[in-house]
Amino acid sequence: PAGVTTICNSAFWCCSSLSSLVIPDSVTCIGESAFMSCTSLFSLVISDSVTSIGNEAFGGCTSLSSLVLPDSVTCIGDNAFTFCESLCSLVIPDSVTSIENGAFWGCSSLTNIVISDSVTSIGFYAFSGCCSLSDIIIPDGVTHIEERAFYGCNFSNNLKQELISRFGIEIFW
Repeated sequence: PAGVTTICNSAFWCCSSLSSLVIPDSVTCIGESAFMSCTSLFSLVISDSVTSIGNEAFGGCTSLSSLVLPDSVTCIGDNAFTFCESLCSLVIPDSVTSIENGAFWGCSSLTNIVISDSVTSIGFYAFSGCCSLSDIIIPDGVTHIEERAFYGCNFSNNLKQELISRFGIEIFW
């Protein structure tokens, strides 16, 4: 409804019949676990007014296949999209400076990621278990990547060596 500014924590948790969702323009914050385990959710439109996506907000939305994060989003919480197993591609907008812990952990169909130049750090397990991910470009502005951020990704040996030389082997184990 008009005037709603926050989708509260766990508001639609495990709502298995929810298949598509448009976050209205009045919403600025999506709370923790707000749509967690909405296993039928395949279509999601996040309005340009949303600035914050809470921890585990869309975790376990196994049918979610595409995602466009608007430029208004500045915060993607821990495990926000963890185990969105059908998610194929992702663009991190310029407004995001940090990809938090486990943000896209277990997104096993993810094949394409564009990380904006504004990102400076990538958290623990951020893309761990993204076994379909075989290529990625880490912008020069990224100065820190936590342990296991890319554990289980299918990178070539050349790419692994490049990333290890920049960030250390710990990003893979």
